[in-house]
Amino acid sequence: MGKTGYITARIEPKLKARAARVLATVGVSTTDAITMFLRQVVLRNGLPFEVRVPNAETRRAIEELENAGTRSKLKRHATVNDMFGDVTLRRKKRTKRPP
Repeated sequence: MGKTGYITARIEPKLKARAARVLATVGVSTTDAITMFLRQVVLRNGLPFEVRVPNAETRRAIEELENAGTRSKLKRHATVNDMFGDVTLRRKKRTKRPP
């Protein structure tokens, strides 16, 4: 089937540009990403991810991130593996009991 339908959406320019850069790194256009999303909506008969109201801890984290700007005290990680390694290390430190 040919692509003849159009979707018009108002998106923040910075968000659009950032998303396009991420998608380009994996070789997917914004149009392809939207098409994949809509195919998943049809296949799952709903959104392809869980949508919930964030709990208090998550809301605080979101607010901290949004208000941090460039002076963020949040730790940055170069890779996902580095992030999970750091989380694992912190968990081990928290669960250590004094001798």
